Amino acid sequence: MVRYGLRIGLLGLLAAVALAGCGNYTFRGTALEPPTAAPDFTLVDQEGRPFRLSEQRGSVVMLFFGFTNCPDVCPTALADAAAVREQLGGDGERLKVALITLDPERDTPELLGRYVRRFDPSFIGLTGTQEELDAAIKGYGVMSMRRDMPESALKYTIDHSAFLYVIDQAGNWRLVFSPDATVADIASDVGHLIKTGGS
Repeated sequence: MVRYGLRIGLLGLLAAVALAGCGNYTFRGTALEPPTAAPDFTLVDQEGRPFRLSEQRGSVVMLFFGFTNCPDVCPTALADAAAVREQLGGDGERLKVALITLDPERDTPELLGRYVRRFDPSFIGLTGTQEELDAAIKGYGVMSMRRDMPESALKYTIDHSAFLYVIDQAGNWRLVFSPDATVADIASDVGHLIKTGGS
C-alpha cells in the first residue's frame, strides 16, 4: 500500500514537472517584457473597410510598415510572412498579416490589395490619412524618411526600418523581429502565441 502510494506520488510529481516545463518556452524574437497593450489605430483596408487593431482579438496580428514600390526589404518581409503562415499549417488561419503603407501618396487601397495578395490572399493592406498613419508609425517607433530621387522615374523613395511587430490574441504587443530573423524562428514564436493564447 505504501509502495502504491509512493508510485502515485511520483507520477504526480513527474506530471507537475512536465506541466511546468510547458511554460518555459524561450522566444526567439525580441520579446517585450512585461507584455504591453499594443498601440491601437484605425486605418482603411484594401476594400475600403475600417481596420481597428483592438478589434482583432482572437487572432495573432503581424504588422509590417512598408510600401509597394519598395525594391527589396518589403517583398522579402512579406514573402517571409507568407512562408510563416504556410509553415504553421492550420494554425496559420489564426495569423493576420497587415502591411501599413509609408507612402499613402501612391499606395491606394486598390494598389495595396493587388500588392499584398501576390504574397498571400489573406494579407491585408492598410492606409489612411497622413495623420492616422503618423500615429501608428509613432506608436511602434518606426523610422521613416522620404528621399527624393529626381533622376529616377519614381521621383522619390522611402527609407525605413524593417521590423515585424507581433500582437498576441489578447491585444498585447509581444514580439519584434529584425530583418534577419528566420522563417523558422518567426513561425516557432507565432505558433507558440497561437497555441497558448499568449502566455
